[in-house]
Amino acid sequence: MPELKHHRVESTDGVARITLNRPKHNVFNIEMLQEFNALMDTLAEDTELKCVAVFGEGPSWCAGVEVGDHKPELAPDMIATFAGMFERIHALEVPLIAAVHGNCLGGGMELAIACDIVIASGKAKFGQPEIKLGFFPPYAAVRLPELVGPAKAVEICTTGRIYSAELGRSLGFVSQVAEPEAFEAEVEKTIGEIAACSPLIVRMNKRAVNRCRGLAFPAAMKEINSAFLDELMKTEDTLEGIASFEEKRRPVWKNR
Repeated sequence: MPELKHHRVESTDGVARITLNRPKHNVFNIEMLQEFNALMDTLAEDTELKCVAVFGEGPSWCAGVEVGDHKPELAPDMIATFAGMFERIHALEVPLIAAVHGNCLGGGMELAIACDIVIASGKAKFGQPEIKLGFFPPYAAVRLPELVGPAKAVEICTTGRIYSAELGRSLGFVSQVAEPEAFEAEVEKTIGEIAACSPLIVRMNKRAVNRCRGLAFPAAMKEINSAFLDELMKTEDTLEGIASFEEKRRPVWKNR
């Protein structure tokens, strides 16, 4: 694990918990982005990993990217490092959970919507306010239309409006909303549900969701059925799952 300045990491039982930790509002600078990317590279090599949860220290989950790093002389380095974060997130084979307890704005909202599951406290706030400073959010411009549709994506990006967690859930970019006092328990419940499963089969499930995106329905079904029969059914953990069900016992996963 790389030496960390702006993050804390705890890895136990196949779960990595990353805490964004750059006071006061976990605003990314280039150094912090580089550190996050190095973390992703390390986690990608862990074959026992089942999921990654991203938390935030302090009042905000993540309030964006340093405005100063958008200056013309720094922007190429910043945008390359920023894009590298999303490339790594999309390549990671296990689910990522954004555990959003507070403000989630700008590049912070982009990080959240890059994750597979967004669990938000009822106190969390989301928004892409870049337009108010003369920018557009590059990753959100790509990802939001998939989540909320083009028209609502244009609204989010061109108004700079702030959205409640509940409204985010109704629009489709937040997965779950929990009351503040129950927030940590809900996050741990979701982590526990994933962690109870085989690392191999967790990865195969995420791969199954992503491998047919963009394909026409007949081609998608042909591809996914082939993966089911030729890949999934040849794993020891699938056979163990069947056996444990029939024998009324907990499965003992072998990760193969």
